[in-house]
Amino acid sequence: MTGRPVRRIVSSVLARVGVLGVLIALVAVAGVVISALAVHALVDDLEPAAGANQAIYRDLAEMSAAVQTWTSTGLRSYADDYEQAALRLAAHQREVREFASGDRALAAAVARQEEAARAWIDEYAEPRMAAEGGTGATAGEVRAGMAGFEEIRDAHRTVTGVFDDRVRTAGDDVSLRLRATALAVVLVAVLTCLLAARSRRRLDAELTSPILALERTVQRMARGDQEVRAESTGPKEVRAVATALNDLADAQDRARAVEVWIQRELRTLDTAKDDFVANVSHELRTPLTTISGYLELVAEEFEGRMEPRHERMLDATRRNVARLKLLIDDLLTLQRAEGSHHQMEPVDLSGLVRDVAMDVKITAARREIRIGVRTPTVPVPVLADRAVLHRAVLNLVSNAVKFSSEGGVVDVVVTANEGQAEVVVADRGLGIPSGELDRLGTRFFRASNAVTNEIAGTGLGVRIAQTIIDRHAGSVAFTSEEGVGTTVVVRLPVQAGVTQLTVVPPRPRSEGEFEGREREPEPTA
Repeated sequence: MTGRPVRRIVSSVLARVGVLGVLIALVAVAGVVISALAVHALVDDLEPAAGANQAIYRDLAEMSAAVQTWTSTGLRSYADDYEQAALRLAAHQREVREFASGDRALAAAVARQEEAARAWIDEYAEPRMAAEGGTGATAGEVRAGMAGFEEIRDAHRTVTGVFDDRVRTAGDDVSLRLRATALAVVLVAVLTCLLAARSRRRLDAELTSPILALERTVQRMARGDQEVRAESTGPKEVRAVATALNDLADAQDRARAVEVWIQRELRTLDTAKDDFVANVSHELRTPLTTISGYLELVAEEFEGRMEPRHERMLDATRRNVARLKLLIDDLLTLQRAEGSHHQMEPVDLSGLVRDVAMDVKITAARREIRIGVRTPTVPVPVLADRAVLHRAVLNLVSNAVKFSSEGGVVDVVVTANEGQAEVVVADRGLGIPSGELDRLGTRFFRASNAVTNEIAGTGLGVRIAQTIIDRHAGSVAFTSEEGVGTTVVVRLPVQAGVTQLTVVPPRPRSEGEFEGREREPEPTA
């Protein structure tokens, strides 16, 4: 069963939330529109009508004042004021009457107010304005006018009370509609939150949980759990990733199986190579030893009786036999250096370097080469196989002497700093051509200037030293300039936690162990 794509899951959730958001907006807009209509009715209709009702009372009050002044003074201006107020009264009464036409209670109150006004005008105001001005009014007429106006005042209070009720009702209606709008928005918002929470749970179940499960599976794979596999659950894309991850894990299992097989085959080949080198070296060493012995016998038996050309032939044979023996020794040494069977122990690197310098000084003295050694006053402890490390340093110092000119100087310096021991071997000899530095350390490589100057060697000394230093978690760096000299820097980790070092003396060596003695220069053909 295939899962839904992530896009479809997210789109459905967003669609629901979007619909509710639009609904909230519509409710809010509808509430605002309804409230606006109610406010419009209040402001544009009810309040102007209430103002016209108040204007009716003012018009009647102005007419009453004009009647009284006309009666007492007879001035024509007051008659004009009366007529203007009467015209305004008619307009205001018409406006109030039109507004009250749909409201029975208000229409009844307005009709009563109009009747009271008409009665006062017909029975008091008009007769007084029709009479001659300035003649005054009798007490009875004054009482009748005041009683009529009191009737007007009482009717006006009734109409004003109805208008006030209508204003309060309209205000309450506006407030109610606003509250209803707010409540509707809140309800829709709550519904949106509930839907969002439900959608979140659904996303967690359909999207987040499968991704987190996939993450946990990857972490277990990273920790080396080769049996774990990802579950094919969740959206289509997550299922695709889980399937790809499982395919990758299966491919890694197959690759590991192939790697194990290759390693087993390599170990078999390694063993066969070691056996072959050991057997061939043994088979070659025995006849070479025999040949060397017979050569010595021939030299002793025919001493003084051989012609010069026969003596040259005998010397050449001796040199080549010695070269072959040295090559076999170097091959065996390289084979053992590349192996993993080393007896590691704390070794004082300073003492070891001084021993090497002492071993090489005899050969160096023959060519008047001075070896300068500088070491710290305290031991420099390194974890090493003493005999093997001795051979590596011996090869480097011997090379420095071999490639130095007569009367030259070889400097050997030992330092220790920040957990690293450093041995620097510097000579002022032939140097190595810059184009050949990258080949330094390959098997049987010899620099072109060494071959030209007929300096003997097997081309394995540097390779042996590099391999031994490598097996001791160290590094070897070469800098050289032809005609100037070569500097070799060996770095080894200082053994931590050693406060008191016991210098391990050289052990008696059997035939199968490394030789720590000085290497004689090889004879040339």
